[in-house]
Amino acid sequence: MNKLMGFFELKNLNLPIIPWEEYTGTQSFSEDRLWTIRTALFKGQDQNLPRYIGVDGKKAKECADRLYNEFKDKGIVIFYPYFIAQKSGNLCVNNDKTIIEAVRGDLWNLVTYSKRDVTIVLSGNKIENDGDKDFLDNTELDEILKYIPQIKQEFKEILLEGKNILLEWSFAYDCDSQKNIIGDKYLVFYEARAV
Repeated sequence: MNKLMGFFELKNLNLPIIPWEEYTGTQSFSEDRLWTIRTALFKGQDQNLPRYIGVDGKKAKECADRLYNEFKDKGIVIFYPYFIAQKSGNLCVNNDKTIIEAVRGDLWNLVTYSKRDVTIVLSGNKIENDGDKDFLDNTELDEILKYIPQIKQEFKEILLEGKNILLEWSFAYDCDSQKNIIGDKYLVFYEARAV
């Protein structure tokens, strides 16, 4: 399962996901929000593809047009409103255990800078913490964990092959074009792939 399949899988699940849309070259971008523009390939290696995070409406249109022209025959361009991540992480699910890695702020802090506030390993009724065990409060942990049965059901064929499902998530806030927070915090999943 590559990034493109992951985007569509997430959209088909009843998980809280980013409200992404495929860019077709005709859309415009509101100036009162910031935007994220990403790419995904129909097949092949799709890691480290070009993306633009938190750009204004004018730049979002320019970037989306450029990427659309580059990727229209080999993939898609997607876009969604930028969000401010309060806490982020990876959720790794397999048949035997679930691992949650969490970091303050954006997921880049974990995947790019190797920062980590806590790793939680759940196996049967056993819970192990490495790091700040209070980093995720009970409400946040319960919010993530309530989706595990659904993830296992949806990806059972992949899990039976002995693979893991890796999902990226954040507790986030919407924001305006000046990065002022709008509304309440929410959990959002924005990528899923088999590893």
